[in-house]
Amino acid sequence: MSAFVGPDRFSVGQSSRELHLHDISPHLGALPAGIIWPRITEEVSHILTWTYDQGIPITPWGAGTSTEGNPVPTRGGLVMDFTRMNEILEIRPQDLQADVQPGVLRKELNRQAGKYGLFFPPDPGADATIGGMIANNASGVQTVKYGATKDYVLKLTVVLPQGKVIHTGCKAGKSSSGYDLTRLFIGSEGTLGVVTEATLRLTGIPSHHLAAIITFDDLESAARAVSVMIGSGLEPAALELLTPGLISLMNKEKQVGLREVPSLFCEFHGISKVALLETSGLARELTQSCGGTSFRFGVEEREREDLWRARHEAWETIHRAHQGKETLIVDAAVPISRYPEMVIFSQQLVEERNVAGYVFGHAGDGNLHVVMTGDPKDAMEWSALEDINDRIVTRAIELGGTCTGEHGVGIGKRKFMELEHGQSYHLMRRISELVDPKRLMNPDKIFI
Repeated sequence: MSAFVGPDRFSVGQSSRELHLHDISPHLGALPAGIIWPRITEEVSHILTWTYDQGIPITPWGAGTSTEGNPVPTRGGLVMDFTRMNEILEIRPQDLQADVQPGVLRKELNRQAGKYGLFFPPDPGADATIGGMIANNASGVQTVKYGATKDYVLKLTVVLPQGKVIHTGCKAGKSSSGYDLTRLFIGSEGTLGVVTEATLRLTGIPSHHLAAIITFDDLESAARAVSVMIGSGLEPAALELLTPGLISLMNKEKQVGLREVPSLFCEFHGISKVALLETSGLARELTQSCGGTSFRFGVEEREREDLWRARHEAWETIHRAHQGKETLIVDAAVPISRYPEMVIFSQQLVEERNVAGYVFGHAGDGNLHVVMTGDPKDAMEWSALEDINDRIVTRAIELGGTCTGEHGVGIGKRKFMELEHGQSYHLMRRISELVDPKRLMNPDKIFI
């Protein structure tokens, strides 16, 4: 590897290899033979040309914050770590755009873009790399208003499996020129090639925020209120469903002081305080008609930040509350009209099986999460979690939804792909085999 990068950017050390053996999921892979840290596109091209000729599997790696084993090496080989390929190449405020390398962290991009009054809206909670967000089409709490990563990627530089460099898309705001290859690579999880540069669309930081906490006596009423709010055209920037069990953990660890009842935590963005107050008034009326028992708005900035921090750290909070256990995270999404049904179905399953499970999610776009804890070494205990996961995901697909709203397919969701996509799944496989006939790029992801 010394022919491609300096000795400080290649390692066969045991500790480096073990650090790249798993993400935050329970999926474990095969110990890679080495780790390599490229810095420029040309290095990536030379590395892939050589590894493809030698038949060496390549696993791209970002921040390792994924939840489905997406960057886990399953066949040894070489892990290509992009954390040192982390330059913000240019921010062009006049175009509302930024050119970045894949290892740039989301929060750092927003720190730099913020100097111009701009930001990159997709917010998965974790401080993921831009490359990882593109690979998974990450989204998060603000998707209901701002959309997912795919809505902000204009142009890509991609190195194909055999080392050829291509460019997709352009820097214009729109284009109807040929196949949308940019969208093909977004969400492909490194199975078609490696993104080495991206041109991203930015948007203006909203001048005013208003957060509200709405409580309900029962979970069904809270879930029903979601579709009513979305259907009213209120356009919340975020609309999160929190259940009593999760709120209890947040209160204990973060002292956020929330009532431990089914709740919606929502946020509105606008151009003036007056406009937001009008919006909140309508939101109050609508949620009261759905059984809302309290509506507290005008949350102070410090409290708002604390609440969002607690929500973003929900997985860590659950994990810490169940020491010695691993988590299995359900990530399904359904049409917004079916969200109440999906929430109740999931909650009942967790209660019937008597497992430690927490139902919540990005309610505004129909994205449901269920975080369950158990011991993977206890076959019976872990089997119960897997069964709940399978039943929830299958039900979501039956309702016209998807097996993964934002976490990607990785290892964990491969078994649902044909059920969801039918013949399209086989077309996806043929495209993958056309681009990567040796199947060396992030093998065992998306396809079985």
